Amino acid sequence: MATLLIGFTDTLALSQKPQKYLQINLKSSPSFVDLGASTAVKVSQATKEIDEKTAFNLVWQLPQVQRKARIISQLSKGTIKVGAIVDGYPTPDDPYYTVRVFEDEPDHNTTIYWFRVLNTGDVIEVLDVIENKYISLEEWRAQLKR
Repeated sequence: MATLLIGFTDTLALSQKPQKYLQINLKSSPSFVDLGASTAVKVSQATKEIDEKTAFNLVWQLPQVQRKARIISQLSKGTIKVGAIVDGYPTPDDPYYTVRVFEDEPDHNTTIYWFRVLNTGDVIEVLDVIENKYISLEEWRAQLKR
């Protein structure tokens, strides 16, 4: 009973009755006016979030990204390097880091891939530029094999 009463933020009235027992009355609680109504409440779970460097490394270390970097370097005889940059950060509405992989040429950059990494690091997706939507790594790998 004491645990239940702790949740109420209003005052309690304590009175000693002549019959030698303690009477506790709850005066009011506007916070819990309608206990019968269901209310949706967002509950924040303690999840481990990654930082920008981790998001970058998760993308940069993908075998397909490393292979593309080697191929471009070999074909250009080392004149073109492949780079990556974190280009977008998580927000309350969009919990992803955006990582852009690009050819770093002397006079300009050319984007090769767009990735997004969930701020927990559990999900990495690739932008399908034809469909203009993010797809899973598995779908992307299947596309690369065609």
